[in-house]
Amino acid sequence: MLTYQIKIEYLGTNFVGWQIQKKGLTVQGVLEKAISKYLKEKVKVIGSGRTDAGVHASEQSAHFKTNKKITDKNIFINSTNFFLSKHPVAILSIKKRPKEFHARFSANQRVYKYIIVNRRSSLVMERNKAWHIKKKLDLKIMQKGAKILTGTHNFSTFRASSCQAKSPIKTLKQAIVKKKKNKIILTFVSISFLQQQVRSMVGSLKYLGEGKWKLKDLKKAFYSKKRSMCAPPAPAHGLYLHKVKY
Repeated sequence: MLTYQIKIEYLGTNFVGWQIQKKGLTVQGVLEKAISKYLKEKVKVIGSGRTDAGVHASEQSAHFKTNKKITDKNIFINSTNFFLSKHPVAILSIKKRPKEFHARFSANQRVYKYIIVNRRSSLVMERNKAWHIKKKLDLKIMQKGAKILTGTHNFSTFRASSCQAKSPIKTLKQAIVKKKKNKIILTFVSISFLQQQVRSMVGSLKYLGEGKWKLKDLKKAFYSKKRSMCAPPAPAHGLYLHKVKY
């Protein structure tokens, strides 16, 4: 069996998530169908992580195993993308990997970005692609809040009740908040994240930015390790799996 890694981009708006489910359209499902059709054998596509319904990816990573050697990468990409053309999903690249490579377990860094458009006017071009917040946000206090979240901590406050991770302790290597015109981009870097961790952190930083919380309130919620203390999570449509590094 040969192992191949693929990089994929997709808009998650009309998907019920990455992982195949009994009902609803999934990114994993349409990829498996397209690749299996090209290779003329059934394959299972394993992603680096399971993005939730509505979450996008600018560079998701996945792998699959096959008995067939893919000799022409361009033909593979062109053909599978043709089969995927009905969906907002595209394979960006393919690379042969050692048999022990695993898209999820071999990863040593994941980068998520969250996009907020901070303006009064309604969204047109970026509808379902960013979180629209009309009230002006205080960037500096959001940046201070992001610094509090960095490092190794118990992130139980930002963990979904349905999260299946063995431990709530994670190391957040970077939490960066930058502004470009009316767009606020929040970048989070870690080996792995808890379910809804990023959206929960963004929701809490938004509370800071709009003045509902002060820094002491963020600290109180964070250090309580209680999910009930968390601000409402940011909506899925502003979140992007930006890159997975190995």
